[in-house]
Amino acid sequence: MIALAGFRLVAYVRSHRVYQALLLTLALLAIVHGSRAPRGAEATVLVDGAVLLVPILAWAARSLLDTEPDRQREMSAIQAGGRGREVAAGLLAAFTACAVFAALGLLWALLLGITGSPPSGLLLAALALYVLSALAGTALGALTSRAVLPSPAISIMSLLLGFLGMLLLSSTSLYWLTVPLIPWMKAANSGTGELLGAFPGLAAISLAWCLIGLAAYGRLRRRS
Repeated sequence: MIALAGFRLVAYVRSHRVYQALLLTLALLAIVHGSRAPRGAEATVLVDGAVLLVPILAWAARSLLDTEPDRQREMSAIQAGGRGREVAAGLLAAFTACAVFAALGLLWALLLGITGSPPSGLLLAALALYVLSALAGTALGALTSRAVLPSPAISIMSLLLGFLGMLLLSSTSLYWLTVPLIPWMKAANSGTGELLGAFPGLAAISLAWCLIGLAAYGRLRRRS
């Protein structure tokens, strides 16, 4: 399974699809962190960057999972010892790619986006949030990949509408029904203390929905 995940990462890079997500990531980071934020705005900068990266991470995960042809994916399932391992290898490869882009976003924010050094508590919270962002991107990208949605047009529309749906639903009192992107941003805008206070609850909701999305993808793939 590990070898298959590595094979898919190498194929993703050699197919040059990785550069699509890389260019989008660099463009977004250049816009979001075009100028350093003043002292005291560290929480807002770090959280906004993590939230805005989600659709690009989903694009990266979708592209990686779509790199392998359908017949090759079937052969991989046989060689890996079953559909479950093949699905797990794909998710592992997709999450690894998303984690690399998320790490790039976090480093850019820390080096070029803020003026002062964030407190240790905020830094740990930001690190966990970028991991959750990578998980959310992986789940959304997997659910809109070709193995689930064969039509490229429907796949891309579903990815964009899925992210917009997250934003709209999380801006209401029913934010717990999705990954709470807007509550994350509101808590960060209220200050570091408010963000750290709301962190356990928002992180639990985010993790739960990411795991539900990944489990749904696994179930859909095992049935296909």
